[in-house]
Amino acid sequence: MFIQTESTPNPATLKFLPGQDVLGQGAADFPDIEAAAPSPLARAIFAVEGVTGVFLGADFITVTKAEGVDWAHVKPSILGAVLEHFQSGRPAIEGAAQDAHATQDGPDSVIVEQIKELLDTRVRPAVAQDGGDITFHGFDRGVVYLHMKGACAGCPSSTMTLKMGIENLLRHYIPEVTEVRPVAV
Repeated sequence: MFIQTESTPNPATLKFLPGQDVLGQGAADFPDIEAAAPSPLARAIFAVEGVTGVFLGADFITVTKAEGVDWAHVKPSILGAVLEHFQSGRPAIEGAAQDAHATQDGPDSVIVEQIKELLDTRVRPAVAQDGGDITFHGFDRGVVYLHMKGACAGCPSSTMTLKMGIENLLRHYIPEVTEVRPVAV
């Protein structure tokens, strides 16, 4: 097995491509070791000193390192953990994965579905290329709240992506949208 790595726009994250499905579909964000309980793969990566976050995508893994930690020191151990996991045959996540988007019913449900559709077809595939994900968190009085995950969380260019990219896209297709804001979950 040959695992490729790619840099991301976020210097604190690195994207690992094992050359096979990680989740197959969907994504899972583990911002800390406690959240990684259902994932043998994420737990193995968190065992590497200096790892502060793990994000699993359809066919990639994004790892976030602590400030002051050099990739040259942690990358070999992460590669080893990923390789060992895939050789073991264990699943990346035990049990069912969570739905990516938050649910929201009520008078804005049609608008919310349009927002989710645009996120799924136009935004999420693009940010997955950079090792991240953006999911719907809520919609209130014209403001769309999005949760940034993986390489997108804490990325220096995330504000620009939200305001210049996603906000403009949503406002173009959905006139009821006036602003996009990030949320921390």
